Amino acid sequence: MSKHEDIIKYILSLEVGTKISVRSIANDLGVSDGTAYRAIKDSDALGIVTTIPRVGTVRIEKVEKKNIEMLTYGEVINIVDGTLLGGKNGVYKTLHRFVIGAMTIDAMEKYLIADCLLIVGNREEAQKLALMNQCGVLITGGFTCSDEIKKLANERCLPIISTTYDTFTVASMINKAISENLIKKDIVLVEDIMETSPYFLKCSNTVGEWKKIMLETKHQRYPVVDEEGKLIGIVTLKELSNNDDSDLVGRIMHKEPITVTPKTTVAYAAHIMAWEGIEMFPVVKGKTLIGVITRRDVIKALQFMDRQPQAAETLEDLVLKNFEFKFDNDKAYFSGKITPEMLDPIGTASWSSLNMLVSTMGIMTLRQKNNINVLVDSINTYFMKPVQMDSKIHIYTSIIDTGRNFCKVQIDMFDNKRELIAKTFLSAKILRR
Repeated sequence: MSKHEDIIKYILSLEVGTKISVRSIANDLGVSDGTAYRAIKDSDALGIVTTIPRVGTVRIEKVEKKNIEMLTYGEVINIVDGTLLGGKNGVYKTLHRFVIGAMTIDAMEKYLIADCLLIVGNREEAQKLALMNQCGVLITGGFTCSDEIKKLANERCLPIISTTYDTFTVASMINKAISENLIKKDIVLVEDIMETSPYFLKCSNTVGEWKKIMLETKHQRYPVVDEEGKLIGIVTLKELSNNDDSDLVGRIMHKEPITVTPKTTVAYAAHIMAWEGIEMFPVVKGKTLIGVITRRDVIKALQFMDRQPQAAETLEDLVLKNFEFKFDNDKAYFSGKITPEMLDPIGTASWSSLNMLVSTMGIMTLRQKNNINVLVDSINTYFMKPVQMDSKIHIYTSIIDTGRNFCKVQIDMFDNKRELIAKTFLSAKILRR
């Protein structure tokens, strides 16, 4: 095990809430400051530590993807540009709800439950009530708190945070952060679908041993690793021809395989698979093999994503929800209005938003045809005239060619006077199993 891995393992062994630093790690484990720094940065990427302004780096409990709609007190501090006044040992705790303290003390008490955050101004009685009910406190308006409140926050390990923003702005900022996290949650990553216990070969294996493994597993492609488990190549059925059973896999393997990481999006992996004609990706962390994904895995994931309702709206969702559409064999019709989200600085629909519209509708038309999975290969759009806000537009799509690997669609956009706004030709690559 390398020094880098030793440090991460050591950090994982620390209790949640432990404060760490480059110097303390370097002294405890006898490594250089540079090695300690890189390991702490990687630990941050893994979600096992977090850095909080004016507090430092703290060991936290890793939040799984399914709980990403929740925030920790430390994340709230970063979101609202806050200052931690007390209770620093509780910054790693996860929040379950938020309460705005715009009510009397008697009415407020029934809303305060453990692990919630009270957003309030300079009302000391409300701050004390929240801490007594196991709730953190976010003080708006740039106000501070008394030494008594700070002492109580430290005793109960419940953060008390101050921000210069007003209550409405703070609530909006937190709501936006949660919405962005929900959108991220809907993005499927390679780590969500990869095979974590893949079959692999070692460079010291012979072709004869490879053939035996292939008969057992029925796989056609295998990553090749060295004695330390680091990926060094890949072999396919092509390499079997013209080689004796005594030949070493390390001699005939392809030595520069295209790889992905656990955090690569499935959409990106699908795009590279289509462009490069790849059937299987090794998944690596650093250089160590940790899994594989196949073309079949990617297609299943894309089909699953198409069937899922959105938990939070993206810009594309906000625009498309204002459009109606109808399909008829190889043709489709879309109609809707230009919304404020689509405008450029001078008040007309931006070319980028119109391009998004025509490309999305072209892809929808192609996918509707035989339920195929496609990736955009090229798109050419010719704009004829600008479009004002609230203008109603009509978009007609028509599939003009479908081959084994590629398909093409023509898209025409008209205004309410039937004048041509834009004409698009889109070519897409068909992603097959």
